[in-house]
Amino acid sequence: MLKNREGEKVPNVTFKTRQDNQWVDVTTNDLFAGKTVVVFSLPGAFTPTCSSSHLPGYNELAPVFKDNGVDEIVCLSVNDTFVMNEWAKDQEAENVTLIPDGNGEFTEGMGMLVDKEDLGFGKRSWRYSMLVKDGVVEKMFIEPEVPGDPFEVSDAETMLKYINPNAQKPKLVSMFSKVGCPFCARAKAALKEHGMAYEEIVLGKDITTRSLQAVSGATTTPQVFINGKLIGGADDLDNYFSS
Repeated sequence: MLKNREGEKVPNVTFKTRQDNQWVDVTTNDLFAGKTVVVFSLPGAFTPTCSSSHLPGYNELAPVFKDNGVDEIVCLSVNDTFVMNEWAKDQEAENVTLIPDGNGEFTEGMGMLVDKEDLGFGKRSWRYSMLVKDGVVEKMFIEPEVPGDPFEVSDAETMLKYINPNAQKPKLVSMFSKVGCPFCARAKAALKEHGMAYEEIVLGKDITTRSLQAVSGATTTPQVFINGKLIGGADDLDNYFSS
């Protein structure tokens, strides 16, 4: 049975990272000393759940965690630094520090190193998250020990709820745009002015005009959605903010 390590210090490990084409040693002291850190550990970079849900969830809510006293969010996996660096680029995970536990030393010290040989993975980390304050584990969420790759309690929402159940989460904003569209530029400026991060979906690159019409009822850009509700174009967005 995987042991809950609440109240214990994290293992003393040196991680081999690659930064600006140079080898850089990062210690657990560098990561945790004097800080409040959220850690989530997962089976592997570029794997389905890790890429579609686990890492994006923490990256998206990083500003909210920061507003609630978290200094850093660390994603840890038993992968080498080259894989982790490429995954960070692919995921555009600027708000999360990806740490390679290539030899599995930290994961083994946490008691979370498991056998994934049936998948051809070798030794990997079980999926879990934890809140670490000055190197001591305050809270751990460990996925249930059942077959497969459960993802029920180590997500960003669960951790944020533990830290502050009343934390205000950012609105989910998606904007359909077109290259060279001046009204799109105006909408982007308005969203930026109001501190709203957004996902941009570019017409002709990410979506067709037919698809845009199917989801918004319009063929012009921009078309802005906030929390699943269609706001509309640049004028509509101005009216939304003014009201």
